[in-house]
Amino acid sequence: MKVQEMAGHLIRRLNQTSTHIFAKQMQEDGVDLTPVQFAAMDTIASNPGIDQAGVAAKIAYDRATIGGVIDRLVQKGHVTRTVSEKDRRAREVRLTETGRALFQEILPKVERMQDEMLQELTPQERRIFLDLSRKALGKSAPQETD
Repeated sequence: MKVQEMAGHLIRRLNQTSTHIFAKQMQEDGVDLTPVQFAAMDTIASNPGIDQAGVAAKIAYDRATIGGVIDRLVQKGHVTRTVSEKDRRAREVRLTETGRALFQEILPKVERMQDEMLQELTPQERRIFLDLSRKALGKSAPQETD
């Protein structure tokens, strides 16, 4: 089997492409943010007061490393971290006003980047790709809402 036909190789190449597109857009916008930091901010925006372990679980990131991701977001002024009143061992995280404003500013751009990442696919192929990707990860398709 040639490497160009292997799922792992193609997934790695897609990851390289998506990371490059994200980094290029952030650089053009003068924003110092990585894809993992954006994913953490998205999770925090949707779950204010979530603890660090919860962020790690939702973005499928290493629990031991998420602290460094959150540290950098705190240093940049995008996130606050407080000790949980329910569990003194847990650290709850929330977006700051600055973090919330940045997130709202870049979210439409990140959404548009998805089209660039899959530009060779038709809209129907994109839906199929996303459905198959979720299935390969053991996730179901998102539920339609009225």
